Amino acid sequence: MRRLKVVSLFCSLIVFALVLVGCGNTTSMNTVSQKAEPYDGKAYIRMSELTEEGEDISKAVMDYVHVNNYDSVLSVPTYITKVDDVWFIVDCYHNRVLYTDELGKPLNQWYIMTDKVTYPHTIASDGTVYLIDDTENNRVRVYEKHEGVFINTQVIDDIGSRPHFSVYDPVSDTFYVLSSGTGELYCFRRMPDSTRVYLTEVRKVEQLSDIYVRSFTIIGGDIYFVSGVSPTGAKPQVLVCDLATLNVKKTYDVPDAFAGMVQIMPIEDAFYITVSTDITGNQDYATIIRTPTLEALSKGQYEDIYSEYFIGGGTPYNISKVDDTYFLTEHRLKDHQIWSFKVTRGKITDVKTVY
Repeated sequence: MRRLKVVSLFCSLIVFALVLVGCGNTTSMNTVSQKAEPYDGKAYIRMSELTEEGEDISKAVMDYVHVNNYDSVLSVPTYITKVDDVWFIVDCYHNRVLYTDELGKPLNQWYIMTDKVTYPHTIASDGTVYLIDDTENNRVRVYEKHEGVFINTQVIDDIGSRPHFSVYDPVSDTFYVLSSGTGELYCFRRMPDSTRVYLTEVRKVEQLSDIYVRSFTIIGGDIYFVSGVSPTGAKPQVLVCDLATLNVKKTYDVPDAFAGMVQIMPIEDAFYITVSTDITGNQDYATIIRTPTLEALSKGQYEDIYSEYFIGGGTPYNISKVDDTYFLTEHRLKDHQIWSFKVTRGKITDVKTVY
């Protein structure tokens, strides 16, 4: 009899617990139990989903097989960077991100970090986690390095329309990912003692809705959105917004020939701007220009440096910086896909073809 009473009491407690959590909604309970407000009291929008590898990282590391890159040339490289001692290339049209410990190695000796992405454009890291924009799938993939290998531990779906550019900003301790067609900026963070990534905020610039915007640049507390093109032929402009609110602070008119910008890179006391197309989408206008100020663009005060220093004829894409050297990716020229160069007192020097 005593045993029956104990069982009965145990069952009653279970029923009571289920009522408290909403009739057994254990999924909701598990999600909320993992720090529903992890960032100084600010609630997050949603948490990343763990992949199968993320659920059992030890097994994933044990099963990992290094795979060499299949190709000796790139197909529309869009980004190159270095994190710690590892180099990464985003090989967009090959649907891969590659990595190596030695820049200059033949491309078929690089390793494939991932080939589970479709037209990726950039990779961003805080040194612990690595975010890759899976552009055509409207998602972000999160990787972690364990025992020298990169494991896809998390995914975050429904990231706007064609997330196109990702940056980690150490000042705000935030990853920013741009939805290229909606004017939305997705903000991701993680706790210092955890690799789990949270979507904490989605900010939007209404003026960028339905405009194809390829990237942004964070300068101080501001964020600069490059000029883009739209089906309606919207007036090309560079927008400068407050990073925290995305309120527009300044706009700069851009000549139609430079409407389809890729990136704005501040170098010393000038802006270096890569251009993919004119306002009609014509890549024959692809170039790199340098201007002392953004106001000077509409006044014609800029210089075309592409044909002088980088041969020209291709489509320049992103510029990144590693130590004291800048790297340029471009496409349409098979013999010149990644360049390196330096800038000293306004002079471009040491221009080299990397790949």
